[in-house]
Amino acid sequence: MPKLVHVVGAGLAGLAAAVQLQRRGAQVVLHDAAGYAGGRCRSYYDAKLGATLDSGNHIVLSGHAATLNYTRAIGAADELAGPAQPDYPFVDLATRARWIVRMSPGRLPWWIFDSNARVPNTGPGDYLSLVPLLFAKPGRSVAQTMRANGPLWDRLLRPLLHALLQVEPREASAELTAAMVRETVLAGGLAWRPLMARNGLGSAFVDPALRLLQHGGAAIRLESSLKEIGFAADKPRVQTLNFAHEQIAVDVNHAVILAVPPEIAQTLVPGMRAPTRFAAAASVHFAVEPPFGLPPLTGLLNGTAEWLFASDGRLAVTVNNAEALLDTPHEALAATVWAEVAQAASLPATPMPAWQVVMNKRATFAALPDQETLRPGTRTRWNNLMLAGDWTATGLPATIEGAIRSGQKAADTLLNEPMERR
Repeated sequence: MPKLVHVVGAGLAGLAAAVQLQRRGAQVVLHDAAGYAGGRCRSYYDAKLGATLDSGNHIVLSGHAATLNYTRAIGAADELAGPAQPDYPFVDLATRARWIVRMSPGRLPWWIFDSNARVPNTGPGDYLSLVPLLFAKPGRSVAQTMRANGPLWDRLLRPLLHALLQVEPREASAELTAAMVRETVLAGGLAWRPLMARNGLGSAFVDPALRLLQHGGAAIRLESSLKEIGFAADKPRVQTLNFAHEQIAVDVNHAVILAVPPEIAQTLVPGMRAPTRFAAAASVHFAVEPPFGLPPLTGLLNGTAEWLFASDGRLAVTVNNAEALLDTPHEALAATVWAEVAQAASLPATPMPAWQVVMNKRATFAALPDQETLRPGTRTRWNNLMLAGDWTATGLPATIEGAIRSGQKAADTLLNEPMERR
């Protein structure tokens, strides 16, 4: 009889777990309290703009192997697109300066020796400032570990790290930052190539996964809210799952992967530790056709907006670490950001096109040293219960790559457990 696994939470970690389970022969039941799958990584129709928007603007790097493998597994590899070369254009909104950082494709960083390719006003020796980061000690911040100022920091490292860490990079965990740098920067320029979901997050990560799961016989149960987990009194295992409208017995050859946000997981799993601080992020979308030649991704310095995304019929920006903007009226935020977008894209500042603000108060856990120590592992003290989510101890900050890895690890750990331990 095939193993049956209840995956609770249909965000990216839960979807990755479900896909991996099914690929390895397990029967899957996927639950989510919401009426849709995808969690914080989804697309939806916005009536104001008359267009499909993403819940956030996400950058995937070509060195994110788990993410690329996942999209291939669900038949969506062609949904991620980006520049052919690892080029990063920037605009300084204060000085109007523009430059492009052109990383060399191989592992050897030849680009730092080319004044036309490296960051303006830097020399090859400046890039050695990254070396101490590779020996980062637990509990220390980036600023305590490496030089976090100067042209290289201001014009390349800070904006890139801010996009991936979602917190002020100087304050971020040096350990998490180092892990990210090892897998991308040190892997060569082609591992730093930015990729975006060309038709939205849903088409790249969610909808193809649901189709694959359903085709393979998985049960998809949306609007299925887990209220309580029943634990066996005589064995370290989950015995029942108590949903809002039904109780499900978890038999001897059944198991559970809990892939819900940390604040929900803590109400379900006794004694579980989890991060307690979170970072806000905002996305602002404008219904306007990008001018010809505008790159798909542009870094913006010295403004409110940080990254400008260009796609058919739309320009969008991200604002990371957006706690200070939570009480700002959306129209005022849109006006501020549009002035910056118009400058960067060489568009008329008036009239402002139709816009929409998407604010996520808890976009990610805060990738700070003290929060890293609170992230739980995949295993729990119950043999048939595993945890998944970008907030678990993935070794990475809260990224798409981290979420997918966590789901796959939970699935593999569960299926590799001896049956008698369940």
